[in-house]
Amino acid sequence: MVKSVSITDAQFRIGVGVAGIALVAGIAAVRFCGPVSLPPKPPPPAVPHGTSSELLTKSSASPVVYQDFVARDAAEAGLRAPALDEMSRKLPYRVDDARHVLGVGQPPLEVAGVRLRAIHLEDGLALEIANATGSSIAYNVVTTAVRAECNAAPARLFNAMTIRPGGREIRVECAWHTGIALAVLRVETVEVLPLSAWYLDHVPPSAVGIEPRIARGHPLPETGAPCAFALPQAVRSGLERGEIGWRDLIDFYARHRCQTYQFPLLYRAFKRDGERSVPALPAGM
Repeated sequence: MVKSVSITDAQFRIGVGVAGIALVAGIAAVRFCGPVSLPPKPPPPAVPHGTSSELLTKSSASPVVYQDFVARDAAEAGLRAPALDEMSRKLPYRVDDARHVLGVGQPPLEVAGVRLRAIHLEDGLALEIANATGSSIAYNVVTTAVRAECNAAPARLFNAMTIRPGGREIRVECAWHTGIALAVLRVETVEVLPLSAWYLDHVPPSAVGIEPRIARGHPLPETGAPCAFALPQAVRSGLERGEIGWRDLIDFYARHRCQTYQFPLLYRAFKRDGERSVPALPAGM
């Protein structure tokens, strides 16, 4: 039989207070004194390294992504999208290193896939460059003045990178002087696909080693985002030393949109079909 014990209100309050103090002390002992088992910290998230352009290049390394770029660019340009194997073919290349002198009124000179003619244009000496092939071409014509000093003349807009089939470009070389003529020192051409020509038109001529006297006349294309980049010092040094050529840079940018892909320092023009896979990426990416 349980025997009831009566307590006063004061005793009850004292008991509750003592129990509360004991509970708080127990919790504090567990919280601050006893060992606490915590789950292991998760590893820090991986942080990608590199410039924004390098990171974009890494994400675009997949041939599937590359082909998607090609398809979208072709649609914007209103051209047929070439297949991956077409973008991996060797590009026909012609070069002539012989020195030729062109005077106004002389017959055109046909060499390395172009016809060259010196003309007197307003107050300047100009060079007419006509495409003598059946394909779009990238071209590089290196000239200097003879029999007179080549003073600067007002720039004339022209395509300094490519010429379409049957087309021609006229570029101003020097201010006009009686008796002035042009010495053609080197001519290079590369036959390219229509989409490749569209790609190349977006590349600043200075980025492939074309001298400022010529590059200043190149206009920005009306379609497609411009390629706002400076020629990397390593590439510039390679051009100056002859380790990288105009052909190598043209070959790369004929296959790769310059808004996304960077020229790899070790890249060289294809010598045979399918020599390497595209897209081509810098070492370590």
